[in-house]
Amino acid sequence: MRPISAEARLTELGIILPEVRAPLASYVQYKISGNMLYLAGQGPRAPEGHLVAGKLGQDMTIEQGIAAARLCGLTLLATVRHALGSLDRVDQVVKMLCLVNATPDFTQHPTVANGMSDLMAEVFGERGRHARSAIGVPSLPHGMAIEIEGIFSIVG
Repeated sequence: MRPISAEARLTELGIILPEVRAPLASYVQYKISGNMLYLAGQGPRAPEGHLVAGKLGQDMTIEQGIAAARLCGLTLLATVRHALGSLDRVDQVVKMLCLVNATPDFTQHPTVANGMSDLMAEVFGERGRHARSAIGVPSLPHGMAIEIEGIFSIVG
């Protein structure tokens, strides 16, 4: 059975990926080692270009956090395409680490991270289902609401 084309799914879903921006500090956006693609943490960038800042449990709702996680997912996908030339080279989404800028009493980190996880399943189908950690942190660079890094296995 032929795997679903992630590029075709983007078109079907009407998803336009953002442009890949230069790193904010001294690191690279991705590394390929063997058949694995490792992505640096990506923050939620609004379509207007600014980072979505805020703290879950303080000045952001769960729904806003889910939307921010989806924005991270879009940036992750854009970085994958930039690294590989096509999302169709992804064999599987393997593992995601989701860091949620949250108050100490906030407990819905997994729900927030679903914004990214659901996007990966929409685009890649079963190949987009991944292992994941979602944890709360007291702060993130530039006050962003969430940061997500990912590991993908690749073909070709």
